[in-house]
Amino acid sequence: MTASRAAIGRDDLRLKIAVHQVRLGAEEFRVIRPAKPLKNGALYQTRNSYDMYVDRTDGRRIGTLWLLAARSPRTLIYLPMRTTPTAPGIGWEDEKPLDLVLAHRSIQFRPTRWKRLRERITAGNAPQEIRTASVPESDLPSDEGTEYAAPANHENEDLLRQHVFAETLFLTGGTAAFREAAREMFAVTKEGPPAAATELYIPGGCNYHVCRSLYDWPDVTTHDWEPFHVEFSPSWTR
Repeated sequence: MTASRAAIGRDDLRLKIAVHQVRLGAEEFRVIRPAKPLKNGALYQTRNSYDMYVDRTDGRRIGTLWLLAARSPRTLIYLPMRTTPTAPGIGWEDEKPLDLVLAHRSIQFRPTRWKRLRERITAGNAPQEIRTASVPESDLPSDEGTEYAAPANHENEDLLRQHVFAETLFLTGGTAAFREAAREMFAVTKEGPPAAATELYIPGGCNYHVCRSLYDWPDVTTHDWEPFHVEFSPSWTR
């Protein structure tokens, strides 16, 4: 299934962010996270995949952050998602809530350092700068009528590498990989609301279910890669 180009306006590609400059030893890291907590964006690890649930508003915020990750080769994009209220339909597969970090491959950040870095960021007195991030609409690719082949191996630049550490999923890849993932995120936020307004909503069910899988290629069988599934869910908190 191909995703249609999301109908977005200029403001949809702008969002408030908090910017942190954090030093660990001799290195300094730049970390960006949403200025306001996510209310309807949650990520869970299951036995066979990573499942994200989003409504329209937070899904578009998350998609914009993926596009920002594509443009930020020296920055970690941090999405605190473990504390988001539980999404509807969760609890059938012992889902484990996770935070998400997007890291361009050029930063070469070791996930084992994340726990200390996160402690610095989340400290009550941690300095931060509130800014408005803006990403050109043209960064969002269109894939109408395009078919994507599976990568030859898991080192392929179009595949996001995965690591889980300190209750956080790290996705590491290049510019194209993050933009292609953002395309699927925006497609879910475009196609989900009309379906939710006209059809019976059953979380994870068949009567109403709008989702996309990021790089869900069955030929990719590595110990450090699982499908990433994004599902639309009407706002579950206000």
